[in-house]
Amino acid sequence: MDAELLRRDMVDSLEHEAKAVVASDAVASAMRTVPREPFVPDDAMPYADRAAERLGTRVLAPSDAARLFEAVAPDPGESVLVVGVGVGYTAAVLAELAGSRYVHAIDIDRRLVYEARSNLRNAGYEKVFVDCADGADGLPSYAPYDHILVEAAAIRPPERLLAQLSETGRLVLPLGSGTQTLTVVGPDGDPRERLGTVAFAPMLVEGEQATTLDRNRTAREEHERSRRAESRANGWEQEWIDWDRR
Repeated sequence: MDAELLRRDMVDSLEHEAKAVVASDAVASAMRTVPREPFVPDDAMPYADRAAERLGTRVLAPSDAARLFEAVAPDPGESVLVVGVGVGYTAAVLAELAGSRYVHAIDIDRRLVYEARSNLRNAGYEKVFVDCADGADGLPSYAPYDHILVEAAAIRPPERLLAQLSETGRLVLPLGSGTQTLTVVGPDGDPRERLGTVAFAPMLVEGEQATTLDRNRTAREEHERSRRAESRANGWEQEWIDWDRR
């Protein structure tokens, strides 16, 4: 079947009241335009509403990706930073919404950076800038951003990302360790919107890759918080690892 027709059918199903995850004309148009074939494995069904695995990272199901696009919803010409670019599909759709030269993306896994660059080029979005960096550090050289999307879970918004928002900027990320909530946060770190539960892998730390067995930054954060609380209860102060100040 023609790929354009498959994309149209995919978006129609996401707009239908049974799912209702696509609400805006802009997101619908962008998802109807961006091909998924360059971003999913050859043996996957690119327009089925299911996630896929590629190079150890998850390619979001269309319905999950649509929730992110609706949460970010950049206007043309607004700057966007994608933290955790993965294989690049999310960055491609955001480039269709905002314009390729306004979208920057980073990933801590260098293999995924190369993969995303190649996939974006094959899909026609080669002007999207993709670099290798720790997600918690962001990409300050191109700040401020109107929107920052984090495709990984954190317990709280990283301070260095908040510092890279414009005065009216918005940080969209999954917050929580067990149950995660897709949350829109302002530059002051306060939640602006809570958009329902999601399930994302925790943010990686430097030296980890998507295929690392222990890739749970969130769990380590909680462990250190518990250790600090225990040491205080015993009358001792120990070093506290803060991912924002390490």
